[in-house]
Amino acid sequence: MTINPDLQGRSYPAAEVYDVGREKIREFARAVKATHPAHFDVDAAKALGHSDLVAPPTFAIIIAQRADAQLIEDPDAGIDFSRVVHADQRFTHHRPILAGDRLVAELHVDGVRAMGGGAMITTRSEIFALGDGDAREAVTTTTSSILVRGEGQ
Repeated sequence: MTINPDLQGRSYPAAEVYDVGREKIREFARAVKATHPAHFDVDAAKALGHSDLVAPPTFAIIIAQRADAQLIEDPDAGIDFSRVVHADQRFTHHRPILAGDRLVAELHVDGVRAMGGGAMITTRSEIFALGDGDAREAVTTTTSSILVRGEGQ
């Protein structure tokens, strides 16, 4: 199956809410060897002016990958995940991710480019913290590129 070039410009709405917990932050920090006390100790985070533990900057990948899954699982996309190579990932942080945040991500397909027998797909996840009512606060924008290898590659 080939990649659908009409994916470019498609958006996937925010779906599942991700509740950021203290232990999730601590576990992620240990896994990526982030050692700043604000990732582990609430008092250290508060001393920096935060309301709770601060997630390492790359923590946003957890929420972004949940949004990416909507594209990968979309049968209209034509993506065989066994042929995917992650090419690039970038983060633009609008504010830190904190324990207690309730996050959602909207996925936007910004580019689809044929490359040999495959395609390079560039996506953007806009991650928001949910507030009271309909309030949403921009937290992080992630940009990701994946190469979907063609047959025989």
